Amino acid sequence: MKNKYNELIQGLTDRELLFHLYMTQIILLVITFILGILLYDHFSFMQAIDISDLRILSIGVPAGVAIVLVDILLMKMLPPHFYNDGGLNERIFKNRSVIHIIWIAAFVAISEELLFRGIIQTKVGLILASLIFAIIHYRYLFNWFLFSNIVILSFFIGFIYEWTNNLAITMVTHFIIDFLLGLYIKYRHSIDVDEQERLLHE
Repeated sequence: MKNKYNELIQGLTDRELLFHLYMTQIILLVITFILGILLYDHFSFMQAIDISDLRILSIGVPAGVAIVLVDILLMKMLPPHFYNDGGLNERIFKNRSVIHIIWIAAFVAISEELLFRGIIQTKVGLILASLIFAIIHYRYLFNWFLFSNIVILSFFIGFIYEWTNNLAITMVTHFIIDFLLGLYIKYRHSIDVDEQERLLHE
């Protein structure tokens, strides 16, 4: 199953990967819209978004930065196969502009937080919502470390929502994580390419 998944990823162009990424997020937004109609009066779950909350800066941003720093540290300490997701994240981010990475990170953060924290966690609780969130990230099911990582991450973001009751904070945390890791992948790839070119000319 893992090999078939990796072959599928390798067989897709960058344009096709982006199309699938955007379609996945649009599907999540449609599910959010439908569940919002069925489970809430007048989309009342949206009231949990308060962009004036100063905890966005005091909790949301530092939490996202801390997670990225720990993740990068682990990437440098652990064997490469621990972070092997079939090359999907690298394919998505390595050739994107900074503006495009911002857009991807924002789109993903908003769509996933609305559904998994705003609707699912509110209705079924932190544990089940976190497990569903991890399973939805299908590519991580083939790597025990990445799957454990995404479960812990989901619990952490879910805890922030339980603590603050503000989706804007978890959206910002989620955005910071995806944006900074996207930048890390982009510029790490650029450095690797430059290094390879330098070695070729020596």
